[in-house]
Amino acid sequence: MKNIWLVFSIIIVAVLVVGCQPLKTGSDNRKTVVVTYSVLGSLVKELVGDKAEIIVSIPNGQDPHEWQPSARDIENINNASLVVCNGLGLENGLIKTLEAASQKRVPIFSATDYVMVRHVGSEEGIPSGDPDQAIGAADPHVWMDPISMQSMVAALASHLKSELNIEVGDDSKRLQTELADLDQEIRQTLNPIPESSRKLVTGHESLGYFAERYNFKLIGAIVPSISTQAAVSAADMASLKTLIQENQVKAIFTELGTSPAAAKAISEETHVKVIELNTHKLPPDGRYDTFMKSLALDIVEGLK
Repeated sequence: MKNIWLVFSIIIVAVLVVGCQPLKTGSDNRKTVVVTYSVLGSLVKELVGDKAEIIVSIPNGQDPHEWQPSARDIENINNASLVVCNGLGLENGLIKTLEAASQKRVPIFSATDYVMVRHVGSEEGIPSGDPDQAIGAADPHVWMDPISMQSMVAALASHLKSELNIEVGDDSKRLQTELADLDQEIRQTLNPIPESSRKLVTGHESLGYFAERYNFKLIGAIVPSISTQAAVSAADMASLKTLIQENQVKAIFTELGTSPAAAKAISEETHVKVIELNTHKLPPDGRYDTFMKSLALDIVEGLK
């Protein structure tokens, strides 16, 4: 009798131990894909659909450069079937979490590993000692170019099939076609802007990929850095004021993380209007194509 109870006790303990192990599936036993920020999450949702549970870590409208994860966010990443991140230091507050998850063998897909990464050029380099603005610094703002996102979608579709056995081939082809169409629509939207007016001044260096794809020139930024975490200096502001006046810039485009006081000061000194762009925030419908179309329209309106 004692032996029977001993065996029974061992079985109960084993069941409890197994039950306490974290499951890398969603609430309905689907696999879970955690995406670090909202704009990238929009494309992942369009690609994956209901074939996996999608969790987006950084809330829409929060600065990915500055956001810090909660204990629940860290738990979601550690228990994910796959984590999709941007990389190149964009999710600064998640770097240690992602490194720890990788050491625990959580699969991590970095979007910037599968696109042509843009680097800060000599004409943009500001000798301020800021490593994020040094010549050759890698720019993480890849989502500002639909063609770069095409490459990311194709690579992620292949990764989902090989690593998670999730087949999204047809969805990948459809989404890549939609991104190509989006690129053409943006070009048509921007056509009215003459080359002489295609000059961009931004809050920080967020439009480099957009500028390269659509033939704009980056004149300068209020925060001369690819991160919003850099400081605004008097010397940088004086230099930007000169660049705006010399290039007859028509608008200053600010975005999430731009200092309102700095934007107002440079606007008053140069008599150039300030227009806020949603470079890091999805529109109410949560769609990437709506996000990019709205961005293009706002730039056209600002450069009239």
